[in-house]
Amino acid sequence: MAQLPQLDMQKMQMVQELEIEMMSDMYNRMTQSCHKKCIPPKYKDAELGKGESVCLDRCIAKYLDIHERIGKKLTQLSMQDEDFVKRMQGGEPPKS
Repeated sequence: MAQLPQLDMQKMQMVQELEIEMMSDMYNRMTQSCHKKCIPPKYKDAELGKGESVCLDRCIAKYLDIHERIGKKLTQLSMQDEDFVKRMQGGEPPKS
C-alpha cells in the first residue's frame, strides 16, 4: 500500500511535465506564427510600431481563444467517448 501514493505522485508529475511541454509548444507556435504574420522580416526600428503591436495583440488573443475552444471541444469529445465505452460495456444500446 505504501507504493500507491508514490505511483499517484509519479503520474501527477508526469501529467505536470506533459502539460508544461504542451504549453511550451503552444507558446512557441503562437510566437512564431504571430511574429511571421505581424512583423516584417526587415526591421526598420528598434521598437515595435503601433500597427505591429496591435496586430500582435489581436493575433495572440485569437490564438489563445482558438486554443481554448479546441481544448473544450476535445474534452467534450473525450467525455462522449468515455460515456459510449461505458454504455457498450454495460450492454446498453448506443444513443442516436
